[in-house]
Parts: sequence; structure tokens; C-alpha cells
Amino acid sequence: MTKELEEKFIKPIIHASYPGTLAALNITVLQVTGPDAPPILRMIIALGSVTFLISAFSIFVYTVNPTRNKLWTTAAFSFLAGLAFSLIAVIAILIL
Repeated sequence: MTKELEEKFIKPIIHASYPGTLAALNITVLQVTGPDAPPILRMIIALGSVTFLISAFSIFVYTVNPTRNKLWTTAAFSFLAGLAFSLIAVIAILIL
């Protein structure tokens, strides 16, 4: 029963927490840069946060219901997009 409970309820939360943590870090950077940052930089950081949250949600739902392969594809692409937005934001912070 414990193994079954862990597989059904705890593993989806654990799997979704990884991109969720990256989204939280992006939101922290957004707060630290403040309102004085250029709007394009704030938009890039915000887009990174949103894509990581989409990835976390897709991973959570896919772990609960693994028969939907579109969710796994969505999770992978949104995670990679979040990484790309974060990389672009870091480069923009260094340039600006």
C-alpha cells in the first residue's frame, strides 16, 4: 500500500518540483532586477518562468496519467524553451 501510495501521489509532485524550482528562481531574478530593468529583459525572464511552469504542470499530469505522450513532448519543449529564455536573460543582463 505504501509503495502504491508513493507511486500515485508523491512521485508526480517530486517530478514537477524540478522545473517548478527553476520557475521560482526566474521569478526571484525578476524581483531582484526591479522595475528599473529594461522591459524586454523583464519580458524574457517572465516568459522563462511561464514556460517552466508549463513544463512542471505537464510533467505532473503526465506522471499521473502516462498514456498521453503529448504531455511529455510539451514538458520537454517547454523545459528547453525555459532554459533558452534563461540563457538569453543572463546574456542580456551581462550586456545591459
